Amino acid sequence: MSFAEYIKETKGELKHVNWPTRNQTTNYTILVIIISVVVSILLFAFDTGVIALLSKLLFK
Repeated sequence: MSFAEYIKETKGELKHVNWPTRNQTTNYTILVIIISVVVSILLFAFDTGVIALLSKLLFK
């Protein structure tokens, strides 16, 4: 298979892809941002709690 055939077949396959709408893409992007912020807050809280607990246990 030549490079030109590969590009031609790739373009043909991309026409079969069911692309999300602009609204879906916006909604999914917002969802990912919200989930990322929530997870980062939870990890921060867990990390802070573990540090406080270890500080009290190790440095009485």
